[in-house]
Amino acid sequence: MDAASYDAWYESARGQWVGATEYRLLAERLRAREGETLLDVGCGTGFFTRLLAAQGLRATGLDLRKDWLDFARSHGDPGSSWVAGDARALPFPDASFDRVASVAALCFVDDEPRAAAEIVRVTRGRFAVGLLNRTSLLYLQKGRHGGSGAYRGARWHDKNEARALFSGLPVRDLAVHSAIFMPSGGLVARAAEHLLPCALPLGALIVVSGERRP
Repeated sequence: MDAASYDAWYESARGQWVGATEYRLLAERLRAREGETLLDVGCGTGFFTRLLAAQGLRATGLDLRKDWLDFARSHGDPGSSWVAGDARALPFPDASFDRVASVAALCFVDDEPRAAAEIVRVTRGRFAVGLLNRTSLLYLQKGRHGGSGAYRGARWHDKNEARALFSGLPVRDLAVHSAIFMPSGGLVARAAEHLLPCALPLGALIVVSGERRP
């Protein structure tokens, strides 16, 4: 899938709901304040980077794919920065950003624990990392047998495996939340999203969040 087609999905009715729901959970866990710096690791087309920048954050998007990064740059906020780089070796000094986010990107990185360690290294505050949940309805639909569509080749985790990525790292207040319990996006799905607690780790997107320990 090319960058334009991927980003255009977020303009569909279901895509708008999924994107807004995932962003709400991400923003709640980041607890960022206007004017702070943010790094989006594996930003892809910059969809979430744009939403975060719109909240007054000084955003930097990083991705390994040049064509997707070019798309992100051409559609992003003029004040945002875009950097080509590898999640396993982030090209920034320690504690460079107030907040670090990553949404369904580490699932495609060969060495996820190394990427998680890099995320913790470059933040001086909170981080929120979105992963694909193996105990979700979306996995049954899109994740089995190597995955299909945009999920082909992705790794899926349960809540314990998600937490384990940060085991031994200098973090505190580690928590696991999730969103998109019923990925159909219909009326029942939208109602369930408001009724079920996001701390119930059955949603398609798991968000592991925490704070770097001083």
